[in-house]
Amino acid sequence: MSALNDAKVRDLLDELHEKAGGDRDRWAGRRNADGTSASGGCEEPIVRLGEFYLAITRQEGGLLHLLARAARAKRIVEFGASFGISTLYLAAAAADNGGEVITTEVHPDKCAAARANLARAGLSEYATVIEGDARQTLADIAGPIDFVLLDGWKSMYLAVFELLRPKLSPGAVIAADNWRHDGVASYMAAVSDPASGFTTVTLDDMALSCLTG
Repeated sequence: MSALNDAKVRDLLDELHEKAGGDRDRWAGRRNADGTSASGGCEEPIVRLGEFYLAITRQEGGLLHLLARAARAKRIVEFGASFGISTLYLAAAAADNGGEVITTEVHPDKCAAARANLARAGLSEYATVIEGDARQTLADIAGPIDFVLLDGWKSMYLAVFELLRPKLSPGAVIAADNWRHDGVASYMAAVSDPASGFTTVTLDDMALSCLTG
């Protein structure tokens, strides 16, 4: 049986998705003190984001789990754990594959929550949550990396990609959430370049790239 079908994992994901359900509307309506819309860029103080799940959907989680399983990914890296919803899907795939997830999150309260959720799901041994700026926390991560999820600060996607690119295994898959965000444009240009070695397709809110060259 897949780890994703374990009752503890299913029940916890049901609970977390329900809690996260109102986030998109609350986030879209949030205003900065000067009256401009909250953008989610690096200028946002991290304390401001502590209340938001900003999570993937249940369908996106299922897709990430399926892709990681199909790729038989053993070393999975995530940029932006938040409260750990996406991490649970990836850790379930890692458990099935005999691998591990390394995830990074800048907000300390979210790191604590993600660790607690992994423990509740019985998946702690398959995931490590590292607190801090991904440009530092992922700098020394060893390869080969088989699967990457980019779902943190949008303007940092390219920097994290460039950091991890030399460590990717042949056939590695990168999933980038919220690919239409303005801050992701430089990353999308990089992986869409015919000379990049990647084949990229876009879905509703997620871009998927495979290292094919």
